[in-house]
Amino acid sequence: MNTWSISLQNSNSPIYDMMIFFHDSTMIILTFITSLIFFIMFKSISNNLTNRFLLENQTIEIIWTIMPMFILIFIAIPSIKILYLTDENFNNNLSIKAIGHQWYW
Repeated sequence: MNTWSISLQNSNSPIYDMMIFFHDSTMIILTFITSLIFFIMFKSISNNLTNRFLLENQTIEIIWTIMPMFILIFIAIPSIKILYLTDENFNNNLSIKAIGHQWYW
């Protein structure tokens, strides 16, 4: 029986809930981009015809230059918000630091 799990641990704080949501949304975006690229590659390989308007097109070059910038900004804004929220000090009365190691024989 496997002792590891595929998903993340259960959250104990709202910040960790935000991290889990950020991870899930980022993975959805990356999966969509990867699927779209594979689909476009498959369609271009299976298509024997060449579109002469796609060889030099300023509009499509602008689109695939600007779209990654918007995607990165869309990913970076929640990431920076979570980064600054984790850095805040909430003046806890009790702090426990537990270090553990599990041996796999």
